[in-house]
Amino acid sequence: MTGVDVADVPVVDTDVLVVGSGGAGLMCVLHVKAAAPELDVTIVSKGAVGRSGCTRMVQGGFNAVLDPADSVDLHLRDTLDGGRFLNDQELAHTLVTDAPKVIHELETRVGCFFDRSEDGRIHQKAFAGQQFDRTVHRGDLTGIEIMGRLRDQMFRVLPNELEDVRALDLVTDVHGELVGLTALDARTGRALLVRARIVVVATGGAATMYRIAAPAKEKTGDGVAMCWRAGLPLRDMEMLQFHPTGLLAAESRMTGAVLEEGLRGAGAYLYNARGERYMERYDAARMERSTRDVVSRAGYSEIMAGRGTPTGGVLIDISHLGAGEVERRFPGMVARTRQIGQDLATGPVEVSPTAHFHMGGVLIDPDCHTEMRGLLVAGEDAGGTHGANRLGGNGVAESTVFGSRAGDTAAAEASSRGFGEPDPEQVAASFARAYAPLERDAGELPFPLTRELKDAMWVGCGVVRDRAGLEECLASLDELTERSAQVSVPGPAQVNYAWQEALDLENQLTVARTVVAAAQLREESRGAHYRADFPEQDDAAWSRYVVLRRAADGSVSSDTRPVEHTRLAP
Repeated sequence: MTGVDVADVPVVDTDVLVVGSGGAGLMCVLHVKAAAPELDVTIVSKGAVGRSGCTRMVQGGFNAVLDPADSVDLHLRDTLDGGRFLNDQELAHTLVTDAPKVIHELETRVGCFFDRSEDGRIHQKAFAGQQFDRTVHRGDLTGIEIMGRLRDQMFRVLPNELEDVRALDLVTDVHGELVGLTALDARTGRALLVRARIVVVATGGAATMYRIAAPAKEKTGDGVAMCWRAGLPLRDMEMLQFHPTGLLAAESRMTGAVLEEGLRGAGAYLYNARGERYMERYDAARMERSTRDVVSRAGYSEIMAGRGTPTGGVLIDISHLGAGEVERRFPGMVARTRQIGQDLATGPVEVSPTAHFHMGGVLIDPDCHTEMRGLLVAGEDAGGTHGANRLGGNGVAESTVFGSRAGDTAAAEASSRGFGEPDPEQVAASFARAYAPLERDAGELPFPLTRELKDAMWVGCGVVRDRAGLEECLASLDELTERSAQVSVPGPAQVNYAWQEALDLENQLTVARTVVAAAQLREESRGAHYRADFPEQDDAAWSRYVVLRRAADGSVSSDTRPVEHTRLAP
């Protein structure tokens, strides 16, 4: 029994509910208010609106075709090549087609300032895996520029902001029609029910389930887990990208933070502990400018072969450009390395592959529709755009492009839906699940279980995978799932980090199980998914994507579907 009396739970009614306040969420809000200013919009944000999540952490930039010598077709080709042609090509085409429009909007309507060349045009820099230098940036702090300006825009359009509130579960009426969601105010510990005509899920991915990870701590798979519990299908869940150059800083939370792609684009070298430029072994043609999947696997292989540094890393060095030039072009990263006692401007810095971005997620169409009427999904919670590997610079492009489209769709469709009455049994079950750790008298704390989850995923379902490792990982997840169901945290409910950790853990475990399940199915290597027991890409058997769905008994059901090459053939 939960201590929550459903009849006493406050209810918020809103036309459009946006879950998440990163680039996708705030662009969605702007587009709703631009198209239909009379609509009431509410943001539910696990942290501070516009100042939490991962978009603000973007260093590198935003891929968009702006130069007449470049083309949308070339950007599409790069995106599909990078994704090893596993992409939903209509989503990828939407991304590259809309990206220039969004850059224009960010400059002229949102107020962003991007770096310019001497001729006055927007400067675009090189990123790996691209045939044309098309990455728009603001120094190496592009995300802060975008999110700072988007945050300013929120003061103009004035959505209802529910900060430090976590979404729990989507809820429907007794006929299965989406009504809204249950939520929890982390400050007060109080339950909340939000009814909405349209719900937009844009919470970000779940790479924090790994021992070394780049994302913000808020990204714990909440959106995907919520959609999974609601029965929505997921695709490409095995495709978890590792960025090749995450900082190593011992037990510091800086460990895993990304040194951006632009370093390799600008000519940085990667060395092992023997001083060898090891990329010669893995991609002699592109060397350090190879795609993230190849460079991550190369670094991992060097470390595992005993050619890494004593603390388990490799080295990145751009000091040959000169300290002044490095400081001028990469001030944010230079400052970051100096904070941990190293110096990117004057010498090599120790790095490791770091869990970075989830290409898998909820199935959507180009207008962000899901198979649940009234539910839209945008950004990293959606799957298909990037296929088996995301190009650097395509991530923030995806979040803002599809966030914008979700806003347009929500504005167009909100008036066609009314407010429903939630199924009281669903609401009660959701709050019972959420409050259970707080109401148990005894049980483990969640923190050790989270550490075990990160270790299990790093070892068994990380950069390199095989059948035995995946089976062992799944067994660990089964055990952790059983133990997490008995977690107990001390009160009170207000500002209770242990309780929030328990809820994060449950979502991370939910997503982790789908990652392992999909990785077991795909018996080939493609992009970010590398199977040591199936090291080759097998187009004959595996030009298909894996779709998972929660079965009635809570288990994972799966099928595979052929990739449709609607725009380009491999």
